[in-house]
Amino acid sequence: MSPTTRKSGGQQFSPEEKAAMKARAKELRTTEDGETAIRTAIAEMSPSDRAIAERVHAIVRETAPALTPKTWYGMPAYADGNGKVVCYFRSAGKFKERYAMLGFNDTASLDDGSMWPVAYAVAELSAAAESEIRALVQRAVS
Repeated sequence: MSPTTRKSGGQQFSPEEKAAMKARAKELRTTEDGETAIRTAIAEMSPSDRAIAERVHAIVRETAPALTPKTWYGMPAYADGNGKVVCYFRSAGKFKERYAMLGFNDTASLDDGSMWPVAYAVAELSAAAESEIRALVQRAVS
């Protein structure tokens, strides 16, 4: 077994983790524009994840038009002017989880005291959830 298939402590990467690593390697080699890459990634999701991802994509693009769409480990993501991912959407099916997730990297301006959330479970998108996502994205890029 090659060293790239083992985690520290001797555990193997799951097939989903290996697929994410392959997706990231492909992203680094491709010249495909980010919008097309995101649309492709969303189209490959299950219908329930796709519905949430399409809405999250629209919200992020409306709320933070300065962020550049791209994929990151095969997930829809949005980067700042330096190419650093600010936020991303992970479908429930990506790692066989029970809910989708909206995550924020350390480039997001969400700091609040000594501890704050950087990932949010998204089971469905109500009007209240959409409003909260807008506020989080706006705060992340402020």
